[in-house]
Amino acid sequence: MSIKSDRWIRRMAEQHRLIEPFEPAQVREAADGRRVISYGTSSYGYDIRCAGEFKIFTNINSAVVDPKQFDSSSFVDLQADVCIIPPNSFALARTVEYLRIPRNVLTICLGKSTYARCGIIVNVTPLEPEWEGHVTLEFSNTTPLPAKIYANEGVAQILFLESDEPCETSYLDRGGKYHKQTGVTLPKP
Repeated sequence: MSIKSDRWIRRMAEQHRLIEPFEPAQVREAADGRRVISYGTSSYGYDIRCAGEFKIFTNINSAVVDPKQFDSSSFVDLQADVCIIPPNSFALARTVEYLRIPRNVLTICLGKSTYARCGIIVNVTPLEPEWEGHVTLEFSNTTPLPAKIYANEGVAQILFLESDEPCETSYLDRGGKYHKQTGVTLPKP
């Protein structure tokens, strides 16, 4: 396996629609001149953005979090440019980008240091070979204070690991339950 460079990412985005919409450079400033948390192509990865569609965890219904029987009423929906996560809580969101992972590639995604240094953990599971969709993001606020997440700005970096040979069974072959997901996708049993 080898980690892929910015040239590989640009080529795959242009020729195979790996990432849409795709930003070929690292963006640090909005069109109006405001500083933003960077997104786009980096040296050996791609910094993904968070869309303005959030599900904020709430305990108003005293529900039990059960991945086999998930109660969607445990979340409050929010469409906004900023999401404020309550102390010691979490929110779900999705990427702006739609990804198409090749059969011989696995990705690992890590939160950006700007958020980590504020006690905000960004969690994304690996994107498997031949998975595609909007990535569902989990933001955990580990602090005793409310925390802000900014939509349309960078939140995590995806690293692309290419194998010397394609896998025998891909996510598509298995009929993975999160294949081609759009929007914020809750757990499916």
